Amino acid sequence: MPTAVNHFTYGLLTPLLAYVMSCIGSMLGLRLTAQAHASRGGSRVRWLLGAAISIGGTGIWVMHFIAMMGFQVEGTQIKYDVWLTAASALVAIVVVGTGLFLVSYGGGRVLALLGGGLLTGLGVASMHYLGMYAMNMSAHVSYDRLTVAASVAIAVVAATVALWFTLRVKKTIWIAGAALVMGVAVSGMHYTGIYAMRVTVDAEPGPVSGADALDFLVPLMTVISLITLTMLLMVILSPSEEEMHEDAELVAKLELRRRTAQQQQQLTYPAAPPAPMPQPRRATQARRR
Repeated sequence: MPTAVNHFTYGLLTPLLAYVMSCIGSMLGLRLTAQAHASRGGSRVRWLLGAAISIGGTGIWVMHFIAMMGFQVEGTQIKYDVWLTAASALVAIVVVGTGLFLVSYGGGRVLALLGGGLLTGLGVASMHYLGMYAMNMSAHVSYDRLTVAASVAIAVVAATVALWFTLRVKKTIWIAGAALVMGVAVSGMHYTGIYAMRVTVDAEPGPVSGADALDFLVPLMTVISLITLTMLLMVILSPSEEEMHEDAELVAKLELRRRTAQQQQQLTYPAAPPAPMPQPRRATQARRR
């Protein structure tokens, strides 16, 4: 029999908290990407990996399952498949990381941006529906194809815009604004996708296998959030790209002053002429004879 699906069991608490986490993950990811662009070699790779965890793990995956905490279906219990849920987190981090590496090492080319946005968007959509598929309930689940297509399109556009932000946004105030926009895009994609879901509870509901959300999701989200906070402290303690440029300019000015002072000193006190070379002793003795 058809039943009503409740997306907001706790009112606006879960969507607002999910949006805040998405913004935090996005803002930290953009900040880490800015650090990566100012770095080289292994340091650049580490910053990009951190950005992938921030955006994919916190900004997308944690946001998704915080929002799902408010999702309930009357007439059946909802539990989660542990491995599929963990796999959805891995998918989110890997696809976002792949997109970041493509754009970062693509030299800002349009083709790299569009390719990375398409790959990342499809990956984010895959993570979303894999996370939905990880839900176990005594019900039949189907999806409206048109709404699903709309959610995938939103994911691709949002991913492309997010990757574009990683190339263009450097200052803190603009990073914060871009993170707010990314939070809206990720939340919009999530709720569009969840709206496509159609649930019909079984006439005789049976036992549901899997892990309860409070026993499994909350600890996992806590771990990822702690990792995010750790990286946030690392970013706070690390100099920004603007500060690194200022330091480099200061060092260059000091070096220029040192060279100028050295040249002036050489002009004021010219070096003494070299002393004459002593003649060989044998030649001197020959003259005496």
